[in-house]
Amino acid sequence: MRVLIVEDEQRLAASLAAGLGAEGFAVDVVHNGTDGLHRATEFDYDLVILDIMLPGLNGYRVCAALRAAGNETPVLMLTAKDGEYDEAEGLDTGADDYLTKPFSYVVLLARVRALLRRRASAGAAPRLRVGDLEIDRGSRRVERAGREVSLTAKEYTVLEQLATRGGEVVSKSEILEHGWDFAYDGDPNIVEVYVSALRRKLGPGLIHTVRGAGYRLAP
Repeated sequence: MRVLIVEDEQRLAASLAAGLGAEGFAVDVVHNGTDGLHRATEFDYDLVILDIMLPGLNGYRVCAALRAAGNETPVLMLTAKDGEYDEAEGLDTGADDYLTKPFSYVVLLARVRALLRRRASAGAAPRLRVGDLEIDRGSRRVERAGREVSLTAKEYTVLEQLATRGGEVVSKSEILEHGWDFAYDGDPNIVEVYVSALRRKLGPGLIHTVRGAGYRLAP
């Protein structure tokens, strides 16, 4: 899952990015509303975490502009303000949820997962099946032939993308774009490391290499 954080408090933004990254999310961070609107418009995200009090465009205007352009990416608004009118204004501009600072990271993570589950249930199957492999997106539980397989957050991210595109060839660059943040400039062969780990854990005959093109998940 790819998340955009638009937050001008740089320490808070870095802390959220580190926490979500550890959960397996690919996270991009910008620090003003103008950059946030540009990034959310130009790239595909599964969720936007949007502060209200931002330099440039404030969060209300960013959210309203996204909705006016037909962008339905879930938006979780953050603000130091507190009051029912602030919350109402945020929701009226098209935000999906609202969290007042200071907040617990555990609560934020629960809200993020709830919004992503809601989006998945609206537009995608909550369970993925490829042969004897089954993935429960809500619980992030993976089973093969009835046996539960324990995966790291990043392994799960790679597998979920392959399963979502089950039967299709998925390139390394597409896996990197989905599972790593926008600024990643490391070795693209990191994908091979995770694919090898998945093969060890899931067993043979499931993830196929298509030489020069990428990987395909097929029984």
